[in-house]
Amino acid sequence: METLLEILSHPFSWGLLLGLGLVIFVWRSGAKDRKFLKAELKRIKEENSELQGHLNTQLKINAKGNELLQNQLDELREQNETLRVNLSTVQQKPGKAELRRLEVTEAAISVMREQAPGFAQAWEKALRESEDDYVAAEGGLKKLMRKVVPSFRATPDTGGKKVEEIEGR
Repeated sequence: METLLEILSHPFSWGLLLGLGLVIFVWRSGAKDRKFLKAELKRIKEENSELQGHLNTQLKINAKGNELLQNQLDELREQNETLRVNLSTVQQKPGKAELRRLEVTEAAISVMREQAPGFAQAWEKALRESEDDYVAAEGGLKKLMRKVVPSFRATPDTGGKKVEEIEGR
């Protein structure tokens, strides 16, 4: 026991014990850090594989959606082309051009009665305006109204008094 006390009383022994204590503390701290880092690395790898699986699933879903949209777009393009061809065919049928010309002429006559009866320049101007109106009426609400109410025409009303005055002269 006395030798132990004698050994402990030397400054070298104190330095050695202090150094060993410090080494043990650092070693233990490093072991804890290694254990923590291994657990963290494992967690990150699991999270990474989970995120990759989610990303793959999301990309598959997006690819299917894009493919479906592309197919629908192609179908709509084909339908559009078919409808365009059908429309031009219907417009070229016998009687359609004459009916169109009749409606344009009817509109031009009513405008002429209103503006300047008897003047050729005004007639040509009214004819051009009626042609433009008819082209504008080919789509939209006016076209719908002509289909629903066949007697509806996009011609301005000349008014009862003016017609009576014109016919009375």
